[in-house]
Amino acid sequence: MKYVMRYRAVEDFLPLAQQHGAAHVARLHEFRDRGVLLMVGTFDEPMNGDAMGVFTTREAAEEFIAGDPFVVHGVVAEWTVRPWNEVLTG
Repeated sequence: MKYVMRYRAVEDFLPLAQQHGAAHVARLHEFRDRGVLLMVGTFDEPMNGDAMGVFTTREAAEEFIAGDPFVVHGVVAEWTVRPWNEVLTG
């Protein structure tokens, strides 16, 4: 079981995202280096700030969200975490 986090950004998110981007990316690297964040990225077409990440546990996803500068500083309008059953593995 994996856990998919999905973010929906606020309108006109770009100035806030630029302001807090370095701290957000540092947090991404921290969780990746711990082995609990498997992949993360933004959605395209349209590029509206929506994004998703895949975590090894719900607790890791919720810990990430709770301290993510994008959440703390209002870049993210809403977020979800859902369990995901990966069918095809390595």
